[in-house]
Amino acid sequence: MQSNFIMANTVTCWILNSARNSIATLQGKGHLYSRCVQNRNKLKWKVLSKRLFKSTAVDCGPHDNVFFLQKAFRHTSTEEDDFHLQLTPAQINEVLRAGESSHKILQYENKLPNSVLRFESNQLAANSPVEDRGSIATCLHSKGMMFGVFDGHGGPACAQAVSERLFYYVAVSLMSHQTLEVMEDAMESMKPLLPILKWHKHPGNSLYKEVTSVHFDHLRVYWQELLDQHMEMGLSIKEALTYSFQRLDSDISLEIQAPLEDEILRNLSLQVAFSGATACIAHVDGAHLHVANAGDCRAILGVQEENGAWSCLPLTRDHNAWNKAELVRLKKEHPESEERTIIVDDRLLGVLMPSRAFGDVQLKWSKELQQSVLQRGFNTEALNIYQFTPPNYYTPPYLTAEPEITYHKLRRKDKFLVMASDGLWDFLGNEDVVRLVVEHLEEATRQKPELTEKPANLGHMQSLLLQRKAKGIHVPDHNAATHLIRHAIGCNEYGEMDQERLSAMLTLPEDLARMYRDDITVTVVYFNSDSIDMFCKGSE
Repeated sequence: MQSNFIMANTVTCWILNSARNSIATLQGKGHLYSRCVQNRNKLKWKVLSKRLFKSTAVDCGPHDNVFFLQKAFRHTSTEEDDFHLQLTPAQINEVLRAGESSHKILQYENKLPNSVLRFESNQLAANSPVEDRGSIATCLHSKGMMFGVFDGHGGPACAQAVSERLFYYVAVSLMSHQTLEVMEDAMESMKPLLPILKWHKHPGNSLYKEVTSVHFDHLRVYWQELLDQHMEMGLSIKEALTYSFQRLDSDISLEIQAPLEDEILRNLSLQVAFSGATACIAHVDGAHLHVANAGDCRAILGVQEENGAWSCLPLTRDHNAWNKAELVRLKKEHPESEERTIIVDDRLLGVLMPSRAFGDVQLKWSKELQQSVLQRGFNTEALNIYQFTPPNYYTPPYLTAEPEITYHKLRRKDKFLVMASDGLWDFLGNEDVVRLVVEHLEEATRQKPELTEKPANLGHMQSLLLQRKAKGIHVPDHNAATHLIRHAIGCNEYGEMDQERLSAMLTLPEDLARMYRDDITVTVVYFNSDSIDMFCKGSE
């Protein structure tokens, strides 16, 4: 046990320190990066001015269709404007369902059963541009599936970068020494590289190929260092998740510290480092479920007992001022003289709600390092970089991207997993979410057509549907994530759906929407109980 502990600590130090020695070797190339400007996230960062910040350039990040459809129903407020727009039920559905997606997984892949049956996801923006991201992919070498929710603040740049890059770090960490050697040999001989991931839901292609190439170079440095460790079977899933979070965050920090000749590349690297993102990812491999969380996104399981009763099993703990264990950790990492100033007004240093996140170098770097980087000729105002050093900033880093890992062996009674950014949990509790997903499943079952001896008249059925639509009668959502978002923003204090409230929440002016709700990103993963049984019996 002692040798394992020493080895784990050695690998940890290597993961964090080796990146610093490798980034400088990759410089000297000219690369093209897209120029982005982000809004400040006013409810996560405590902005000292009452001025509403607005973007001065078009965001380069993807919005799917949800952002643009919402634009048709939203406006910008003015002092003279007393505009109110009441959406019809059809228009409400159009907005709510614009960003939804679903995917059914084959029961068997390469003759192996899949424990994931299907997944459904959706996103609703409050920020403009939206700062949340979501990713879903399969590791082609380990066959595990990964689901991720990323909640950005201070702009979308960091969430975009993490949602695109983190899964690759995890997949490489899980590779055997032999697989890494094959990849490195292919690169050395300039042969095609076998795919690492199969994307089911990609966060989008906001980065130009030249920039993606830079990030790939850094990923390659990481797998070269893994090769140097001579670990035949690769890292365990827990180690892979932990080291991937920390290594990517270290790369984000070091990429802007290294000298970069290309101005556009430097600008976006700066935006990634000075914005931030919390992250929650789940790795499902057979009956093995690992969840890694850094920040205030959340993951829960919906569990059905043999008697039919449903319950909720939390898989994460929010990393914020209401988490006593987090407060203890923070106080241990800093002098006693800072005990009263680490958390102010329920925020880290009085500024940030989550106590773990990627990026946010303002809370990780020394004052001297921040100044030296920002004095390289950046137009920080045009880039919308938030320059503010909190009071009592003495012993950085105050923020970490180290995740908290939860392992759970799936059972037949574990029916679904819900992952979401804090925009959902601001309105709904864990038990509420399980209840709503169960209600959605039951409603979907009731809506399935029953076979009768005499086929129904299609013309009559269409007439009934048109009548229902004209009267505004509720048409059930086909997507559980949409169902959750609808109830999160549309229910009143009694838990009843209020159509006027829902319409109002969807038509809030762009410069006011974030004051009433956050971006919401939701993924619901349904498990295949029969496959889980097979995995459990096979391990006995």
